[in-house]
Amino acid sequence: MTVQTTSRPLILLTNDDGIHSPGLIAAAEAVCDLGDLLVVAPATQQTGMGRGTPPIINGAVTAAHLHLPCQDVAAYSLTGSPAQTVIYAVLVLAPRRPDLVISGINYGENPGTCVTASGTVGAALQGAEFAIPSLAVSLETDRQYHYHHGDDVDWRAAAQFTRRMAQTVLAAQLPFDVDVLKIDVPADATADTPWRITRQSRQPYYHQFRPADRLPDEPSGWVHLDYDVIIDWDALEPDSDIAAFVRDRVISVTPLSHDLTSRVDFGALKQLLHHAA
Repeated sequence: MTVQTTSRPLILLTNDDGIHSPGLIAAAEAVCDLGDLLVVAPATQQTGMGRGTPPIINGAVTAAHLHLPCQDVAAYSLTGSPAQTVIYAVLVLAPRRPDLVISGINYGENPGTCVTASGTVGAALQGAEFAIPSLAVSLETDRQYHYHHGDDVDWRAAAQFTRRMAQTVLAAQLPFDVDVLKIDVPADATADTPWRITRQSRQPYYHQFRPADRLPDEPSGWVHLDYDVIIDWDALEPDSDIAAFVRDRVISVTPLSHDLTSRVDFGALKQLLHHAA
């Protein structure tokens, strides 16, 4: 096993698709020689968990190793949310403070307002909570793979871009208020596909709806929700992640901030609220 030294950066890798996801392996292989790697991921599928952090992690931590071309990597699965894997990794498992968190590569893109539901983004935001620069990387895939791993997904372009962004972030400090870089890679991207800094669209990307018929095995009283991609092209912001990713088919890089404060004029809002009262 490669001997870890404190002169090398420590890269923490996680995801929301589970420890056995090929996308996680692709990300680890892509950054294998950039530093010492630590992999801590959910034991099971955790898509859509956002940054959920229940107060107790109610499961055992299982240790394993990943045998990558350049090093053997300590890997752990945790019965918990993606954000919890980051918490446990940083506070318990990491031999020193990680220099970078990479969440992904995710099965399925995460543009628009779905960022708050994404477990991929949630894990990266949790890394940023520890003041660790974080990447949330997602690859466009067929919807059938959003909850089940597919073996015929081409990770090469997403992995190459993950490596590129990891190198950049390790070499240069991100500006203030850039806590996470959310990266969405089109399925048809190649090594030559350009990338663009984008704004998160205010539109929802995945729209949920109830199917006309209840599933045969759905318990009485449960509401089964389906979803589909619906875009309001007339209202779509031209500088948004959805526009770049869907319309222009370029890689979208969206800087995210922990500051969710509205950009409203505080004085005008105060006046409105006083009059309303």
